[in-house]
Amino acid sequence: MEIKDLMPRDGNDTLRIGDSDDLVVMENFGKLPLGKLRLNNHGLIVMCTEGAAQFDYDGQQIQLHKNDLFLYMAHSVVCNFMSSPDFNCRQIWFSRSELWNIDMYSEVSLSDLTFLKQHSKISLKDNDITLLDSYFRLLCRRMRDTSPSLYPDIVRSLVSTMMMEILCMIRREKELFIDAEALNEKSPGFHRRLLADRFIHLVEKSDGRIRKVDDFAKQLNVTPTYLSTVLKETLNRRPSMMIEHFTMGAIERRLRYTDMTMQEIANDLKFPNASFFGKYVKEHTGMTPLEYRKKYQK
Repeated sequence: MEIKDLMPRDGNDTLRIGDSDDLVVMENFGKLPLGKLRLNNHGLIVMCTEGAAQFDYDGQQIQLHKNDLFLYMAHSVVCNFMSSPDFNCRQIWFSRSELWNIDMYSEVSLSDLTFLKQHSKISLKDNDITLLDSYFRLLCRRMRDTSPSLYPDIVRSLVSTMMMEILCMIRREKELFIDAEALNEKSPGFHRRLLADRFIHLVEKSDGRIRKVDDFAKQLNVTPTYLSTVLKETLNRRPSMMIEHFTMGAIERRLRYTDMTMQEIANDLKFPNASFFGKYVKEHTGMTPLEYRKKYQK
């Protein structure tokens, strides 16, 4: 079946900054359209407020109930969506560029992202629910009043703070999971997870300067095929995708927050030359490095 690209909708209960789709807040969201769906340009935070829903998320079956939090990562496929008649949820859609605007990339590690890929649902505690509900209500109220001259900055500040709170909840769950796994060190799953964690550490440490799966496999003393198999089993991601994601983060930091020339960035990240670097950026962003810098540099 064809995979359809899902985009944020319009409506009275849908809020955005101007007419941009980079940051969209939905107060009520009931049903998904039929078929296989993918968000190519957005991540998504879903907070179930009523009822229940069930769907497949990159092959994992997810069941949402009231007060569950679900985090969707871009390019993942959702299908077989079913829900109770009273199902409802709140949603926050955000593009990659918006994550830079609210400065979340400096806070979220690759380890956080890979944990989310495996554990995309969190059952919120009572104090979590109260906290996020207050943030969401304030966010919606501020997004409806566009009169302040600093309106976009106020909205982004609220979203950033709310995401920081969610990140704390995610890391709390991650620590509990790691502690539980450590009690069963003899299981094959534990050792595969350990290898995946070591790979993540090496990718982060390389800061975009190593881009070949073979080079990481050599550091880990495994074959590239075995490394790919382990990452597919534990994270449902190819190592090349994770390397590309982190490489683009390294590139975007330099384009946004430094005055380095294209040649200097190419040299720093060990690209063969500035032309090759430009083609890499164009392939992954649809813009040349200079176009990207002009649009997003702070």
